[in-house]
Amino acid sequence: MFAATVILWNWNISGPVEIARSSDQHQRASIYAKSLRTRIVIAAAVFPLMTLLVWLIAHEGFRIDAVTMAWATALTGFSPAWYGIGAGNPRILAIYDTVPRFLAAVISAPLIVASGQVWLYGVISLLTTTGSLMAFQRRFGEAGSWLPRNPLAVVREIVPSTGVAAISFSGSAYASSPVPIATATVPSANATAGFSSADNIYRLGLFSIVAVGNTFQGWTLEPGASNPRRRHLTAVCAHLLLGALGAGFLTALGPWVSGLIFGDALRADTLTSFYYGLSFFFLSSSTPLIRNILIPERRQRTVLIWTGVSAVCGIVLMVAAGLSGNVPGIALGMAVSEAVLLLGLMMPALALLPAKARTAKREG
Repeated sequence: MFAATVILWNWNISGPVEIARSSDQHQRASIYAKSLRTRIVIAAAVFPLMTLLVWLIAHEGFRIDAVTMAWATALTGFSPAWYGIGAGNPRILAIYDTVPRFLAAVISAPLIVASGQVWLYGVISLLTTTGSLMAFQRRFGEAGSWLPRNPLAVVREIVPSTGVAAISFSGSAYASSPVPIATATVPSANATAGFSSADNIYRLGLFSIVAVGNTFQGWTLEPGASNPRRRHLTAVCAHLLLGALGAGFLTALGPWVSGLIFGDALRADTLTSFYYGLSFFFLSSSTPLIRNILIPERRQRTVLIWTGVSAVCGIVLMVAAGLSGNVPGIALGMAVSEAVLLLGLMMPALALLPAKARTAKREG
């Protein structure tokens, strides 16, 4: 998954912005071709390293399974889902991203049951994903733009987007840190069992933030919108409402749902669920500020700085809580981190809204 994040580079953040701001199909094809060139160059470096690491880490007898699964997962870094988000076209996500994965599961399941060979899923997933990418290229891409003709020129295209990519990397790495920190700092495995369950429920809920963010991003950045300020505020309010509902759900039903899914022995406690609910609220609230306002206005440095500050604060608090045996405090550290990020980005983001409104008024 981290390899997929590296291959995707900055396109999941800046890609939808560029597509949403371009209504010309030829320009969109050029943007996609650029993304494809950069990701192919990055993948040429990432895939061999990833394969070596997986081969060394995997247990004897499972290396082929691990490598094929790693390749299939890393290949999702080439997903054109961000293009569909920017274009406001959910059919692209369904046809070229979801359907290939579904087909891979449907085709490979009976074969695995019959043969006992798990690597079949990885191979079939590689084939279905590659087929969908080829179909997308023919439909939306530029002709003859699969391979970069000048890798050095592509590297020069990659370097300016390092800041946005760093935001994606740091966010991905930090988001997965609570459970490893709890495992490393709390001696008792029983004490962290319920914590892991709460973390899993929380991560399932994050898909709703992604879905709402995808829904509003193309709409808020649509060229020629009569009142962009109102659209941005609508998106912010929607994320605030989602955050409040998610926080309430995690607090009130998190322990019951975790017990239902993972069993009573792994049931999450109410306090940990409450702190994860706070994290959900703050994360949902900051999402439209980053995706719809700051990144489109090229304020990547601001986002990166506050992401780093919040991550440092969160890790320090989580490690301190774990070393003191305060397992719910680890979730609190994550909540504080998300709150710091929201507070740090709120003023810069909201300060840009009047400028958008004045621009729209002048154009009208």
